[in-house]
Amino acid sequence: MKLGRLNHIGVATPSIAESIIFYRDVMGATHIHEPFDLPEQGVKVCFVDTPGADGAPNGTQIELVEPLPGNTSITGFLEKNPAGGQHHLCYEVPDIHAAKAEFEGQGKRVLGEPRIGAHGTLIFFLHPKDMGGVLTEIMETPKGDH
Repeated sequence: MKLGRLNHIGVATPSIAESIIFYRDVMGATHIHEPFDLPEQGVKVCFVDTPGADGAPNGTQIELVEPLPGNTSITGFLEKNPAGGQHHLCYEVPDIHAAKAEFEGQGKRVLGEPRIGAHGTLIFFLHPKDMGGVLTEIMETPKGDH
């Protein structure tokens, strides 16, 4: 498996609205996408673009993740970390099914089957105990306007 581009850093938050204020007013974010619900995963998400040295978006984003009612994984994370915090790292791969097979071949625990993620492409997660303590999302590289 070759390390792909870091697509985003997932940050769990009890309030996307408050996190938007933080990233805009404290961190100086200038391009914050509209939040949207992802009911299949039980979350609301909002992407914050990070700038390159020239100030233009560099392609890496912060993904703010707020649980929807009934979500247990993000809610559990927030019970342990009430203010929120870094939840996962997401790397791109050209072929999600090949990546899944390769990780499984290495004995890594894939958490569920590939499913559509917030960018509209297939994703899966790898157990943090198999990934140096970091919950890792693997995402098929978006095609087109994502």
